Amino acid sequence: MPTPVPFKIAVSEEKLRILHQKLSLTEWPDEVPLKEPRSRGAPLQEVKTLVDYWLHSFDWRAQESKLNQFPQFTTDIDVDGFGTYNVHFIHQRSDVPNAIPLIFLHGWPGSFIEVTKILPELVQGGQNFPAFHVVAPSLIDYGFSQGNTKEGFNLDQHAEAYHKLMQSLGYSEYVAQGGDIGNFLTRFLALKYPESCKAHHTNMPTPNPPDPSKHTDLIAKIEAEGGLSEEDQYRLASTQAHHASGMAYAMEHMTRPQTIGYSLADSPVGLLSWIYEKLVDWTAGYPWTADEVLTWVSIYRFSRPGSAAPQRIYYEMMHRESMTVVDVTAQYIDVPLGTSHFKKDLLRFPTRWDATLGPIAFQAEHDKGGHFAAWECPQDLVKDLRDMFGKESPIHGCVAGQSGFT
Repeated sequence: MPTPVPFKIAVSEEKLRILHQKLSLTEWPDEVPLKEPRSRGAPLQEVKTLVDYWLHSFDWRAQESKLNQFPQFTTDIDVDGFGTYNVHFIHQRSDVPNAIPLIFLHGWPGSFIEVTKILPELVQGGQNFPAFHVVAPSLIDYGFSQGNTKEGFNLDQHAEAYHKLMQSLGYSEYVAQGGDIGNFLTRFLALKYPESCKAHHTNMPTPNPPDPSKHTDLIAKIEAEGGLSEEDQYRLASTQAHHASGMAYAMEHMTRPQTIGYSLADSPVGLLSWIYEKLVDWTAGYPWTADEVLTWVSIYRFSRPGSAAPQRIYYEMMHRESMTVVDVTAQYIDVPLGTSHFKKDLLRFPTRWDATLGPIAFQAEHDKGGHFAAWECPQDLVKDLRDMFGKESPIHGCVAGQSGFT
């Protein structure tokens, strides 16, 4: 394996100049006055305010400097049948030699930035709670990783790339954490590499209903406890509502990513509105600042493969040759699993259904938080990971020689 190369984000002045020029030439749509301003998407005045700030006040260089405080690298990873990909990643080793290697996998419209709120806490520990060596790649087609140009690059290939990344860093065994697409990727790592991925944690568990032919004990247990609770029914209803009115973006990504890609690549305002709507709608009242929103969006705008590339993963997920990604990741995978349920996430299911996904090593319920747990509720997610791998956990010491403690 090649030696990782230190990396610093350095967006060119020319890219900044073009961004400002495009922002200044924006042609604005009109807007119908609405009783519910967000019912048809990102409100015009909110987007105008953000664009004005982006053009006149936002300091990308300051945000770039903050991100560059984290140790970043790139390295070449060979993916069978697809060639070599140059992958960008944060890699922060703990001062605790026996820290647990953990790979953090983001989704859309997130990026490696999501790990930056939890990483400083995760690398601490060794006495009262476990410490972690943290690796957080930009997914291929995202951020500062190389883009893919070959049809069929699915989550199987993504998982292979990130597994090989961990191996190349000397982590023959590791644990994984993810939400959104990162949830699916942690599941693929556990499925394909159980000898190395010793446990996985998700803040977006996506189980199917218990199957009478497979889960008779679980079904009997739920029935004995009175069936689905009011909270269970509320979760299923909210998930159904999201599928009915909040999945248009995903259908576009899954069916015509190239078409929406022209708008996202050419128009920074189009990209901003496409992402900003989700940042607000998918969080539980999180007080987004303009700097936060524009930093998240700018990572897409200035990404190495371009802002049309990230949507391709959705198409590939739904056009896998055999089982769809959803079917693969909803099956029982015999690798210890931890789940954290946040109150306002998009897809919410009865906690007891999690047992259909694998052997449950940890579960937590949170009465706050939405889709971006690492950003909205970093302390809660850090605590969950510490508890999942702590001394009282049934899977304490699951990574050989790397207990997280001194």
